[in-house]
Amino acid sequence: MDGVLIIDKPSGWTSHDVVNFIRRRFDVKKVGHAGTLDPMATGVLVMLIGKYTKASSRFMSADKEYYAEMKLGGTSDTGDAWGKVVASGVTVDIKEDKIREVFKGFLGSIEQVPPIYSAVKHKGKKLYELARKGISVKVEPRTIFIEKLDITKIELPEVAFKVCCSKGTYIRQLCVDIGSRLGCGAYLSKLERTRSGAFHIENAMSIEELKAGTAQDLEKRLITETDSN
Repeated sequence: MDGVLIIDKPSGWTSHDVVNFIRRRFDVKKVGHAGTLDPMATGVLVMLIGKYTKASSRFMSADKEYYAEMKLGGTSDTGDAWGKVVASGVTVDIKEDKIREVFKGFLGSIEQVPPIYSAVKHKGKKLYELARKGISVKVEPRTIFIEKLDITKIELPEVAFKVCCSKGTYIRQLCVDIGSRLGCGAYLSKLERTRSGAFHIENAMSIEELKAGTAQDLEKRLITETDSN
């Protein structure tokens, strides 16, 4: 059994939870994924089965698209609603023009410091492991590229937007940085990955389908190089 399987990851599951489920449910030894989604996030998780696990770096390098919602007027230690949220004490009364102007400032090639609660490694240790121990380290910025950043709704203190970006972009940190530039603080309240490379949410298999399916059903949903050509 070899190929790519597109899963619509539900909120509350880690990416590794999906890996483990497929391994146990279908007795598949080689299972991996191409691009972690936070437990809070939903959407496209590219699963690699069999010999396709060897091509993870190629699939991970693809650009991504997300639908996100952020809340102004507060901060979170993790950058999202699952962390410890503290109100900034700033009244969120910002003109839409100002919000749109700030968003435009994040288009193109920019520097982003990965969040401390992330799987980025520092001297062999994952940042979130250090953060949980109360260890503070200096995290170097990384160059990312944001191709599109379109606001879809502004209902203060909520702002919804769509983003197309390069690999390694943290949408949590994007929200934090936007909130900082607006001067009111912000954190991510909802995130759905709608596309990863050539794989779209419309073609994703739900966890419910996965639970109800057989190994034969799984194999039929696998995408191979031949299928993609």
